Amino acid sequence: MSDYVLSCESTADLSAEKMKELGIEYICFHFYLDNKEYPDDLGQTVPFDKFYQAMANGSDTKTAQISAGEYEDYFRALLEEGKDILHLSLSSGLSGTIESAKMAASDLANEFPDRKIYIIDSLAASSGYGLIMATLAEKRQAGLSIDELRDWIEANKLRMRHWFFSTDLTFYVKGGRVKPTAGFVGNLLGICPLLDVDLAGHLIPREKIRSKKKVIKRIVEQMEATVRDGHDYDGRVFISQSACYEDAKAVADLVERTFPKMKGKVEIFSIGTTIGAHTGPGTVALFFWGTERTN
Repeated sequence: MSDYVLSCESTADLSAEKMKELGIEYICFHFYLDNKEYPDDLGQTVPFDKFYQAMANGSDTKTAQISAGEYEDYFRALLEEGKDILHLSLSSGLSGTIESAKMAASDLANEFPDRKIYIIDSLAASSGYGLIMATLAEKRQAGLSIDELRDWIEANKLRMRHWFFSTDLTFYVKGGRVKPTAGFVGNLLGICPLLDVDLAGHLIPREKIRSKKKVIKRIVEQMEATVRDGHDYDGRVFISQSACYEDAKAVADLVERTFPKMKGKVEIFSIGTTIGAHTGPGTVALFFWGTERTN
């Protein structure tokens, strides 16, 4: 079996320690905080608490994709080590970054004709994308070749389930995802939208739920409805959150009570600065392997 690298982008929203533990390489998006550019490097340059506090204090944020040139430099360094590459990109339904990755891979194919570079659309985001990478790392450890792993993820990626809720609509309004009047009324009434990711990798609102307590209960009910093997689910569960750890912990505790056969404890990560620049603080996202997305 050829030596190969599992690769992703920082938008997989795992910690740097988790990436190292899993043996996963990653390349960083960029974000701007009050017009100053930083790498989205899993909170190492700008800690997440400072980032979300700055947003709450009114700082302007925007994000930037990874350029084809950056991908080319990143991939070349791995190829020069004699390694093949299986790279998964952030969902094409949320970003066009995969096109830059494909362009770089195409340019490098002639330079490294004996190496394989596979670029896969994860159709996933945040720690759901991260849970895919963790699963691939386990399968690589079990001995799957790069071709076997590519085929497996293409066949199974739509089984990665994402459920999100937000307790603060301020930044959804600011980013144009929610109309100002609806956002004002929603915040006033304590409405928490519940969203998921569709089969094309887009983030889709599904329900409007009044009160944090009810949405925490409802997100776990949606897991019950869409998880693989129902209450016998024995896979991993990841959660990501933006400056609302206690809400995430409440979801994790309920998940662990509801699915006693799951693998280990729920792992909680921070929503990174690229995705967090659009959600702002107050978002909790739940990820697990489930039934295939159909809409």
